[in-house]
Amino acid sequence: MALAARDWDPARYGAFRDLRLRPALDLLAQVAGLPAGEVVDLGCGDGAVAAALAARFPGRGLVGVDSSAAMLAKAAERRVYDRLVEADIAGWTPLVPPALIFSNAALNWVPGHAALMPHLAQMLAPGGMLAVQMPRQGGAPSHRLLQKVAEQLFPGRFPPRPSPVLPAQDYAELLLPLGEVRAWTTDYVQMLDPVPQGHPVRAFTESTAMRPYLAAMSADEARAYVAAYEVALAEAYPALPDGRVLFPFTRIFFTLERP
Repeated sequence: MALAARDWDPARYGAFRDLRLRPALDLLAQVAGLPAGEVVDLGCGDGAVAAALAARFPGRGLVGVDSSAAMLAKAAERRVYDRLVEADIAGWTPLVPPALIFSNAALNWVPGHAALMPHLAQMLAPGGMLAVQMPRQGGAPSHRLLQKVAEQLFPGRFPPRPSPVLPAQDYAELLLPLGEVRAWTTDYVQMLDPVPQGHPVRAFTESTAMRPYLAAMSADEARAYVAAYEVALAEAYPALPDGRVLFPFTRIFFTLERP
């Protein structure tokens, strides 16, 4: 629990690597025809997408950018990136205009998308591409219950945290003046295996959406919170006879190709 207050936990985040990687590969499949220049993995985390990016664009410089020192340390162990940069996404600027800014499940943590996305697009080299994938799960029980249980146990301490992620159509309308845009939504029906302790959906969210809640709690509060959340999840996501759980998960995608 204490680690959640300081930094991301690469081990917990990586426990569902295959499920988290599939949307990145689906996005990568839509990227082609890049100009010369570097590839930037924006919000690279522990480097889960590094090997796929390097294989798809061999010979290009691959730059990983993330604000988490723990995640960057794990990314460095992969020995795939040419350069790793510790920086907040909102304030990051590239050394040279990149051919591709690729962001997998990272920009959902950054507010102000109406300004952020055009800002990123304008950093690209001519003909470059911005490719983004983000979860849009705020209306699902997995995420609604995080807020509901926190309010029940600690009234007034946890005001609602609206997600900055917009519908896919909004990104298309926002970026159309800057180039050719493709935007879409995919609902993944994820099959979560049983975990050693507790509910599989809790194991999935504890390394991401649950982090801001746990970071503001004491150890005793966190234990009570997780226990109550588990009870609510069991009703919202009942286990199948073999112990697995069906977990629908919505993700937003878009690509922008600069003229």
